Parts: sequence; C-alpha cells; structure tokens
Amino acid sequence: MLQAIRNDAKSRMQKTLETLEANLAKIRTGRAHPSILDAVKVDYYGSEVPISQVANVTVEDARTLSVQPWEAQMVSKIEKAIMMSDLGVNPVTNGATMRIPMPMLTEERRKEFAKVARTEAEQARVAVRNIRRDANSDVKALLKDKEITEDEARRSDDEIQKLTDEFVAKIDKVLAEKEKSLFEI
Repeated sequence: MLQAIRNDAKSRMQKTLETLEANLAKIRTGRAHPSILDAVKVDYYGSEVPISQVANVTVEDARTLSVQPWEAQMVSKIEKAIMMSDLGVNPVTNGATMRIPMPMLTEERRKEFAKVARTEAEQARVAVRNIRRDANSDVKALLKDKEITEDEARRSDDEIQKLTDEFVAKIDKVLAEKEKSLFEI
C-alpha cells in the first residue's frame, strides 16, 4: 500500500518534469527548432490545428526553419498564422515553401525569456511539493486508520521527501540548461 503511494507520487512528479520540459521547449532561443511553431494554430477546413499537422516543418540551418505545406492552398493560411503569432518572426514565401529566419535575440529579450523559464520552473517545483503533500496525507490517513505503524509512516515520509528532493534537483538542472541555451550567442 505504501509502495503504491510512492509509485503514484513518482509517476506524477515525472509527468510534472515532462510538462516543464515541454513548456521550456516553447521558449524561443536564437536557434531554429521545429517545436517553436508547435503553439501556432492554422485554420484547416474550419478547425484549428497545429502547423505540424498540415505541413512539414524542418530545420534548414541553425537559424532558419523551412515549412512545406502538404496542400498548396494552405500556404497563405500558414503564413498568416505565423505572422499573427507572438513569436516575432516573419516567413519568406518562395512558391510552396516558406523559410522562417530566426532573428537574433536582444539581451533584454533573453532576460525576459529567462524570467519566463524561471517562473515555469517554480510552478513545477510547487506542483512537486503539492504531490509530496498529497502522498504524505495519504500515509497519515493509513496511520490514522491503524493500517501501518508509526515507524512505517516515518520511513515512508522520508522516502517521499527524498523523491521530492530528487525531482526538485532535476527541475533545477533543466532550468539551468535552458538558461544556458538562452544566453548562448
């Protein structure tokens, strides 16, 4: 029963870490990466879909993305969606292919992105601590119902705390890597 509580907490903490990584991937660095366009939605026959579902998005070089729509009539819609997004990029259309040059980030913009990254990381840390709280309250409920001994409860609390510390350290590591990539030129 205690093992099930720990396993549940660990899987929820892992999902929190994966969510953080996905959110940080959306924060733009100076380099081109296809996931930058993941948040941009295009009108496709009446429904909003990500660009990756209507076009092939590839990295042409370190600072240029290439977008090739699967249908010719989607070129203008994709171009408009990219320009309307808050990414600050302008596609250059050449027939059926679009090239999206990534502008250099200013120092001020890099600092803003780093601040956003730190906020995302703090939200992940809070989520991990909430998961710890939930797991500890489940253990206390078992102790109150006399299904486990006080020693087992104390040992379980220690293991849950170690798990929490491990995931907070992983969050800090992911944040440090993102900040490093943001300030690379």
